[in-house]
Amino acid sequence: MSYGKKDEDADTGLVKVDRTQVFQEARLFNSSPIQPRKCRVLLTKIVLLLYTGEKFPTNEATTLFFGISKLFQNKDASLRQMVLLAIKELASSAEDIIMVTSTVMKDTGGSTEAIYRPNAIRALCRIIDATTVQAIERVMKTAIVDKNPSVSSAALVSSYHLLPIARDVVRRWQSETQEAAASNKSSGGFSLGFSSSSGNLPINNSTMTQYHAIGLLYQMRSHDRMALVKMVQQFGAAGAVKNPAAIVMLVRLAATLAEEDPSLRKPMMQLLDNWLRHKSEMVNFEAAKAICDMRDVTDAEVTQAVHVLQLFLTSPRAVTKFAALRILHNFASFKPQAVSACNPDIELLISNSNRSIATFAITTLLKTGNEASVDRLMKQISGFMTEITDEFKITIVEAIRTLCLKFPSKQAGMLQFLSGILREEGGYEFKRAVVESMFDLIKFVPDSKEDALAHLCEFIEDCEFTKLAVRILYLLGLEGPQTSQPTKYIRYIYNRVVLENSIVRAAAVNALAKFGVGQKDPEVKRSVQVLLSRCLDDVDDEVRDRAAFHLRLMAEEDAFAAKFVKNDTMFSLQYFEHQLVSYVTSEDKSTFKDAFDISSIPVVTREQADAEDRTKKLTASTPSLKPPKVGPTKAAPTGAEAAASASAAAQQYAQELLQIPEMKEFGALLKSSPVIELTEAETEYVVTVVKHIFKEHVVLQYEVKNTLPSTVLENVSVVASPSDEEELEEVFIIQAEKLDTDVPGRVYVAFRKVNGEGSLPTSSFSNVLRFTSKEIDPTTNEPEESGYDDEYEVAEFDLSGSDYVIPAFASNFAHIWEQIGASGEEAEETLQLSSIKSIADATEQLAKTLSLQPLEGTDVPVNQTTHTLKLLGKTVSGGRVVANVRMAYSSKSGVTTKITVRSEEEGVAALVIGSVA
Repeated sequence: MSYGKKDEDADTGLVKVDRTQVFQEARLFNSSPIQPRKCRVLLTKIVLLLYTGEKFPTNEATTLFFGISKLFQNKDASLRQMVLLAIKELASSAEDIIMVTSTVMKDTGGSTEAIYRPNAIRALCRIIDATTVQAIERVMKTAIVDKNPSVSSAALVSSYHLLPIARDVVRRWQSETQEAAASNKSSGGFSLGFSSSSGNLPINNSTMTQYHAIGLLYQMRSHDRMALVKMVQQFGAAGAVKNPAAIVMLVRLAATLAEEDPSLRKPMMQLLDNWLRHKSEMVNFEAAKAICDMRDVTDAEVTQAVHVLQLFLTSPRAVTKFAALRILHNFASFKPQAVSACNPDIELLISNSNRSIATFAITTLLKTGNEASVDRLMKQISGFMTEITDEFKITIVEAIRTLCLKFPSKQAGMLQFLSGILREEGGYEFKRAVVESMFDLIKFVPDSKEDALAHLCEFIEDCEFTKLAVRILYLLGLEGPQTSQPTKYIRYIYNRVVLENSIVRAAAVNALAKFGVGQKDPEVKRSVQVLLSRCLDDVDDEVRDRAAFHLRLMAEEDAFAAKFVKNDTMFSLQYFEHQLVSYVTSEDKSTFKDAFDISSIPVVTREQADAEDRTKKLTASTPSLKPPKVGPTKAAPTGAEAAASASAAAQQYAQELLQIPEMKEFGALLKSSPVIELTEAETEYVVTVVKHIFKEHVVLQYEVKNTLPSTVLENVSVVASPSDEEELEEVFIIQAEKLDTDVPGRVYVAFRKVNGEGSLPTSSFSNVLRFTSKEIDPTTNEPEESGYDDEYEVAEFDLSGSDYVIPAFASNFAHIWEQIGASGEEAEETLQLSSIKSIADATEQLAKTLSLQPLEGTDVPVNQTTHTLKLLGKTVSGGRVVANVRMAYSSKSGVTTKITVRSEEEGVAALVIGSVA
C-alpha cells in the first residue's frame, strides 16, 4: 500500500537496489571473460528495479540493452535465461532492440532440454512490431503445440498480447491453440528465468496450458457467438478440461452466453448445473455464483446452487464457509425465500469465532428472516458489534436499513439499536451509514420520525464530523417544522450556532429559518427572528449573509419566501449537472453570450424524488438489475429495474429529443416508457420502440438494426397505424437515411392528440418497416447504385393508461386512499393471473405494468399465499392515482387479484386498470 511517500527505513523484503549504482555496475557486461554468476546477480537487480516500477531513461535503457546483448556470447543456460528476461523488460524503453531478433529467434528453437526457450518466446514477442509478426508465425505455431508445457504456455500468453496489434495473423493459429487446449500436459507453470546451478527446474504437475489456450481461443472468437457456444460445449464435457482455472473461465463464458441469448439459456444452465458437482471447490463456487447472479433466475434454476452452498456452510475450513455465505448474502438481497432453506445452518454460524463469518450470517438472516425472528437477531447482533471492524459494521447497518423498509412495524427496536451504535466509537463511513439509515426511517416510516429526530439531535451535540452535522441540521430544518412540537428542536439547532465551526453555523442558520418562514405561531416566529438577529454579529461573513437574507424573507412573508425556504420541489439534479457540464465545456465560443437556460431543466416533486430514492435503496445490491453486457434480451425489465432507471432514462431522452428541430415546439417531455422489443433478437431486422408523452403529442421512437451482412438499408421509415385514428393524428415521420450492418439507427413518428392536451388517448399500433435494400459491392466496399424497396412487418404494441402515469411516493397510504375516494372516481377489476407462479412475481409485474410506486413496504411480500399491494402515482398532468391490489395464490390456478383504483381525474382509474386487463 502506498501513501504517496517512500519510507526509506522500511524493509523492502529484498536487497535495496539503487538505479544509479546498478547502471554504473553495468560495466561488468563489457568485461572479458564474461562472469556468468556476477552477471546473473546484476541482471536480477535490473529486473527487480523494472518490476518495482523504476524507469530507466531511454539513453540509459539503450546502453544497458547493448551491454546485455554482449552476454549472448556466453553459452551458460541460466545466464541466457536472465538475459532474455531483461531484454523483454527493457523492450518498452530501449531503442534499436530489433537488432537481436535473429539471436532470440534461434533460442526459441533450441534443444528440447533448453530451459531458456520460454523466455526467448516472451522476449521475441516484445521486441517485434505489428509489421513483423507474420515473420515469426511458423515459430509461434510450433511453440504452441510444443511438448514442453512451459514453452506452450509462453507461446499462448505471448499470442494473447500480440492479438491487439496483429489480430488477423494471430487468428490463423486457432487450430494449434485448439490442440493445446485439448491436451493434458504437465506444466512447469511460469518460468521467470531462475534456475538451479545444474540448469534444471523441478516440474510441477499442472495443466495451466489449458487455461492459457482457452483464454486465447475466447479472444480469437469473441465476435462469433456460435463459435463460442461450440467451444463451451466441447470443453465443458466431463473430463475434457483438467485445469480448474480453465473451467472457471468456461463457467463465466457460459453465464455470459446465457444472459445475452435467451435461446442458449437452457443448455448453458445445464452446463452450470453439472459444474456444481465438479471435484474442485473453486469451480463449484464459480458455478453457484454465476447462477445466483443470473438475470431473472427462477427458483427451480437456483435450487441446486443453493443446496451446494448450504453443504459448504458445514465445511471445517473457514474460507469455504465464508465464500459460501457471502454468495448467499448477496443472493438474499433479491430472493430471500430461496435462501431461507439455509437458515438453520446459517444460524449455527452466528457464534462462529471468525467475526467475518458471524457478520455475514447475521446480515443474511436479517434478509431472509420474518418479523418474528427480527427481535432475536437484533439482540444477537448487539453482542459482537464492538468486536468487528467498521467495514463489517457498515454491512450490518445496511442490512438493518433494508429490514426497516421491509418490516416498518419493527422500527422501534431497530431505531433503538441504531441510536445505540451511533454513540459508540467509529469512523466517518460507519457513522454516515448509521445516520443515513435513520434518515431513511424518518422518510419512509412516519411513525419513527420524532424518536429518530430526537436521537439525531443528541448525536450532533457531540458530533466530530462536520459533514454529518450539516446533513442532520438540513434534515432538522426539513422535518422539524412539520412535527407536533417543533420548538423543541430549535434549542439543539441554536446550540450549533454558538458552539460549532463556521460551516456548521451556516447550516444551522438555514435550518432555523425554516422554523420561522410560514410559521403561524407568532411567539415561535418572534423567537426565531431574535436568534437569527444574533447571528448578524457572527465573525464569518457566510453566516451573517445567510442570517440577513432569511430575516428579510421572514419580513416579506409572501408566497415566494415560503416556496424558497420550504423547497417542496427540486431540479432533476443528474440532468441539471449534465446540462451545466455541456454548457461550460461547449466548443462553441459563442455559447456564453447566452445565459444558461434553467427553464429547460425538469423539476420533480419531493414525492417523486423520494419514490426513486426508496427504489434505489431497496435494489442497490440486486444482481438481477445489472444491465445487459451486449444488448437487450427478450426478457422484459423488472418493476424495480424500471422504477430505478426511469428518471435517468427520461433525462437522456429529453436531451436527445431537444436536439430535433421538429420537436422543439412540443414542450417538455412528460414521460418515456421502457424499451419495448417488437422483434426477436435473432431476426434479420431488430426493432424496438419507446413511447414519449408530451402535453399535446405522442412520439414513437423506433430503433432499427440491420443484421444482414454486406447489405445497406436506405430511407428507413416505420408506418405506425393506431387502431383509434379519431384520437391520434400523424404529424410527421423522421426517417433514418442509412443503416449499415449492425449499426442501429432511429426513426421517429409523431402524433398529435386530437382532443387536446388534457386527453389521454389509448390505442394499439400496427407497425410496418419500409426501406430500400442495397447490396455492397465487395470490390469497392460501397453500396450498389440500384436497390429494391421492401417492407417488413413487426409486432404490435399498445399505448395504455399506464403510459400517462408516473410513480410517486407518500408516507400515509390510508389518508390518500380516503381523500381521493371522497372526491374522485373508482374502478375495480378481478383478474386470474394463471401464468404467474408466485405472489412475489405478481407483485413485481403489477407494479411495473401499472407504473405505480409500492408504498409502506408492500413491494416485499411477507406471506406467500395472500398479500395486499398498495400503489401510488401521478398522471403526467399532476392528478393522483392510488391502487389497492389484493392477491391470493393457489398452486392450481396461479394468482387471483382484485385491483381497485381511485383517481382524482375523470376516466383515469378505468384507463389504468385497462393496462392490466
